[in-house]
Amino acid sequence: MEFATSTPITVATTVHAPLEKVWNMFNTPAHVTQWCFASDDWHTPSASSDFVIGGKSTTRMEAKDGSFGFDFGWTYENIIPQKLVAYTMEDGRKAEVIFEEGNGSVTVTETFDPETENPHEMQRAGWQAILDNFRKYAESN
Repeated sequence: MEFATSTPITVATTVHAPLEKVWNMFNTPAHVTQWCFASDDWHTPSASSDFVIGGKSTTRMEAKDGSFGFDFGWTYENIIPQKLVAYTMEDGRKAEVIFEEGNGSVTVTETFDPETENPHEMQRAGWQAILDNFRKYAESN
């Protein structure tokens, strides 16, 4: 697949919580299973992470009614603690997550190469919904 001609998509949210908490909740599988889905009729029954440069991670996303599911996997390319996570998805697309602390909150910005099967706006909306779920989870736990 060729993605070089696609403009990366960026989504962001501001989490009103300490940076260390935000970082840990974003990158720890036990927390990822609690927030990594785009709508209430989906869930993430499992997640694994070898959270080192070159390490591999996977989340399993499924419709709660069992009608559909898929594994989303990636390899970490760069990790700067409490600042940046960069990874390459199994299909070769790149993504980067930046954590910026300020005024008692953390802005989490994700930029990713879009895939070619779904409209960019659908992808943006899905990734933004997942990030919004993360914000709600991190602020309430």
